[in-house]
Amino acid sequence: MGQAGVRPVPLLALKFLIAAACLGSSAALNNGLALTPQMGYAPWNAFGVNVNETLIKETADRLISTGLAELGYTYLAVDDAWAEKERVDGRMVGNKQTFPSGMKALGDYIHDKGLLFGIYSDAGTHTCDGYPGSIGFEKEDAEDFASWGVDYLKYDNCYCNPEDPVEGRYAAMRDALNATGRPILYAMVSRGMRPLSGAALLQVGNSWRTTADIAPNWDAMLRCLDNTVGLSRFAGPGHWNDPDMLEVGVGMSLPEQRSHFALWALLKAPLIIGADLRRIDDEALGILKARELVAVNQDGLGVAGDLLWKEGPLEVYGAPISGGARAVILFNRHTPFPLASKITVNWHQLGYPAEFKATVRDLYAEKDLGVYQEHFTATVDPHDVCAVLITPHIALPYFDKWRPWHRSTASTENAANIEIA
Repeated sequence: MGQAGVRPVPLLALKFLIAAACLGSSAALNNGLALTPQMGYAPWNAFGVNVNETLIKETADRLISTGLAELGYTYLAVDDAWAEKERVDGRMVGNKQTFPSGMKALGDYIHDKGLLFGIYSDAGTHTCDGYPGSIGFEKEDAEDFASWGVDYLKYDNCYCNPEDPVEGRYAAMRDALNATGRPILYAMVSRGMRPLSGAALLQVGNSWRTTADIAPNWDAMLRCLDNTVGLSRFAGPGHWNDPDMLEVGVGMSLPEQRSHFALWALLKAPLIIGADLRRIDDEALGILKARELVAVNQDGLGVAGDLLWKEGPLEVYGAPISGGARAVILFNRHTPFPLASKITVNWHQLGYPAEFKATVRDLYAEKDLGVYQEHFTATVDPHDVCAVLITPHIALPYFDKWRPWHRSTASTENAANIEIA
């Protein structure tokens, strides 16, 4: 097999990530949220600006009836186009035609279902579709969001002055949210400015977009994946890389949807459903309800997975899991469609001694595949994944210290795997 091919962090992204990491704690978000990646629903991928009160209420009902809420998909966010085109006395108000009951009443309906209420705004003069933005109105808007019972804010980056630093605009809303006293998860979308600049603000938001918008096709999904590779070390409890919302149930073939969901789960990306839940097919719903992959995403260790090895279109991704286990994805991104390919993960790539025995479990099928030593090999179809959990029969204390950005094997002699390489 070839040598490890982990892509380097782009220089510009690294510059802002390092700068953000150096911000003082006094500038932190401090809301205690997103200790694991947020899970929920947003209508943009399926509906765009065609949202209304009835759709959101029906989606709330479907999150409950499908069992998705029970799995953790609890944030229900309204995306762009919920507001009137103009402010009223300096305040944003819900569109009277599409949200006639008002935003607080909608939030109450969502809360009565045991769900959490999300809303959308923008760090510019207007949202991406021309509705009022929040720049200069951060205090007023944050106060209104809190009074409506908002639990989640998606904050976009359109219609802004390119000379106005993105960090300051996002920090202004962070401070306004903090001042309300209400914990509101802060999801930053830094599109429209410097690549990844908004995604670098570890002390500002609970998540940050690492990419341009996703679309319901294979190439767009791969672009979002590739732009997030190499950034795992900057994610963790309270702050996550966001390669954009899920397209499961919106487009792509079934194997592609399996790959998309498994990779997002392992990257510890926010799992935000974008399909029409009133009409989603059973196969797509089954992917979203893959309990053991959701468990990987929500694992309390809170370490994002990353690319471990690459040879041509064949890739291996891995992440540490509490108790010394590893979540591993063997990914075949061959295009056009050739025959299936064999992909191997070696124990040394996971920080395990070669002689250790480990049980390998299929995370989609939810069944054990057997006991292996030194390596595990699977035959993976094109555009598909083999997603497994590898659990050593002897879990040594330092196994939890391995990280996917390390290059050497963990051992009692080489505990340096604890630090960033």
